[in-house]
Amino acid sequence: MIESETFTKVKSLIEKSDVLISSHGYDELAEDGILVKDILTSVKSAIVLEDYPQFGKGPCCLLLQRDARNAPIHTVWGISAGTQRPAVLITAYRLSPDRWSEDFTRRKNAK
Repeated sequence: MIESETFTKVKSLIEKSDVLISSHGYDELAEDGILVKDILTSVKSAIVLEDYPQFGKGPCCLLLQRDARNAPIHTVWGISAGTQRPAVLITAYRLSPDRWSEDFTRRKNAK
């Protein structure tokens, strides 16, 4: 697992219910039938796959999470540049097995 200061901050904000879901995030949740409560409760056991602490719009990270049925979901969480809160769910989506490794931690085209 990647160590991520961004993820540590995001988890802390989620625990305090200090969360914003972006419009894009809501659209993706609805499109893939992902429940917000599944995302919020499973963040405790999430695995950081990629960390972008210097991203222009604010630090963010790609996580592997699981829904209530234990199905894998990728989420991108961040904190807007120049702010300390809230944790922002940028996007969430169900995984395509043809694009990801069996454990859903690496892109198949990644070396």
